Amino acid sequence: MTILIEQPALELQVEGNNVHAEETNELVLEGGFPLPKDGYMAPEINSFGHSFREYDAESERQKGVEEFYRLQHINQTYDFVKRMREEYGKLDKAEMGIWECCELLNELVDESDPDLDEPQIQHLLQSAETIRKDYPNEDWLHLTALIHDLGKILALPSFGELPQWAVVGDTFPLGCAFDESNVHHKYFKDNPDYKCPAYSTKNGIYTEGCGLDNIVMSWGHDDYMYMVAKANGTTLPFAGLFIFRYHFFYPLHKEGAYTHFMNEEDVENLKWLKIFNKSKVLVDVEKVKPYYVSLIEKYFPAKVRW
Repeated sequence: MTILIEQPALELQVEGNNVHAEETNELVLEGGFPLPKDGYMAPEINSFGHSFREYDAESERQKGVEEFYRLQHINQTYDFVKRMREEYGKLDKAEMGIWECCELLNELVDESDPDLDEPQIQHLLQSAETIRKDYPNEDWLHLTALIHDLGKILALPSFGELPQWAVVGDTFPLGCAFDESNVHHKYFKDNPDYKCPAYSTKNGIYTEGCGLDNIVMSWGHDDYMYMVAKANGTTLPFAGLFIFRYHFFYPLHKEGAYTHFMNEEDVENLKWLKIFNKSKVLVDVEKVKPYYVSLIEKYFPAKVRW
């Protein structure tokens, strides 16, 4: 593996002042794929088998979650995302294969996951093996499930060690009004974009039905994996890229917000998000590795630029 890293400069907007980003180690969130209210019944558990989050519950954990979202909502601006997409769109941070990246992700401690005693590759394989069992003929979906979280390598030192508010958490569009369905919506009032007239309307700088692919989303592991896969010429169907980019887009999945931006292709691809679940059964990595390596060889080049 070849790694070349120059950490991008980050600035935090906290209480109206700019301060240089520091390691936050804030609590991160569980991910999943519930669906919007119109057309589908949202499941009671998310892709990791846990109940949907109770954001108003009084606990130390929830206080940590709220502080995470305070930082995220203040600092995720349209300009910030543009800078991150330009920086990470260079794909000059590393060159390695997909399976190698799966193993590298084991270095990450994901504070959102209660099973911290298990390596990250177990979580990837548990999602993939469950999908494989339920949809045996959709091999592209097996691989998508395996690698949909690989973008979390953004939190590792060799990839810039971005603060967690720039890696994980629910995602939302920038360049338009912040929908009230976004969790802890109140903190958006301190986001510089909140007072920008061009971004203050429902459509903002976009047009109705323009398609989610044309929307600037908050920056994190989702958008990064989407960019990596697309730029490296993956032959996965676009539904796989759709899953990469929107699996933390809870305002859409759970609340049915922002659907006015969707086009027909988005509506069609959204159905795949509802099928993600994860078994708690430990997977024999070496036993299933040859199968997933064969899928990687089918859908990705041997070396991927990150």
